[in-house]
Amino acid sequence: MNTFGATAASLTLRHVRTTLRIPVFIALTLFQPVIWLLLYGQLFQKAVEIPNFNAANYTAFLAPGVVVMTALFASIWSGMSTVSDLRLGIIDRYLTTPASRPGIVVSRLLTLGCQVIVQGTIILVLAEIVGANLGGGISGGLLVLAVAVLVAWCFGALSFGIAMLTRREETMIGVGNFLSLPLTFLSAIFIARNLMPHWMQIAADLNPLEWAVSGARTATGGNTDWNLVVTRGGLLVLLAAASTVFATWTFGRYQRTL
Repeated sequence: MNTFGATAASLTLRHVRTTLRIPVFIALTLFQPVIWLLLYGQLFQKAVEIPNFNAANYTAFLAPGVVVMTALFASIWSGMSTVSDLRLGIIDRYLTTPASRPGIVVSRLLTLGCQVIVQGTIILVLAEIVGANLGGGISGGLLVLAVAVLVAWCFGALSFGIAMLTRREETMIGVGNFLSLPLTFLSAIFIARNLMPHWMQIAADLNPLEWAVSGARTATGGNTDWNLVVTRGGLLVLLAAASTVFATWTFGRYQRTL
């Protein structure tokens, strides 16, 4: 196995073991999206009666968006663990070994992807239990999870890079709050896109979260628009690649400060 593969595999195993030692962490990160799915789903159930909403069940409309939103929140805060590793000197020890720099980044993103898959699966199953009747079947659910993993990859790499550059929890908290809420509400997670104000629709066209939500929602609509899925998915792949390059570049920047 080459250096990249060995680094990614061994560190992914380390991160997964660390997460499994504190399963309450995953449970707590699920609490908010589950509350949003159950409470918002029931509170705004009659929203589908708005003309041109184009959905029969609000919980079914909301569920893919909640999965994507969960991926965003999990990834945007993931840099906090990188700050902790920097403070403990773990990153410094990595850099004194032949470990692949991209492998170090990818290991964290693979772990994050596994976490998002578990959380997303729970949300989709819960949505079915409360009567969402999602279309698309298993293949549609897998497509939603794939889109969510891409979102986690994009923002997880970005969070990692920012953590390497700033090395402060306060900065990560500020960045997390600055990005997460505007991205969430400038997307069609809670309301049909055609009912958003015109300026918000324009902003949504540039929002990676909206790319993911539109792709995920068509996958559970019973009639998948593959052109939409491929174009939005392609944009997310490009953004994920750029974020990974940025995160890897920050190693060199960090080393020059030592």
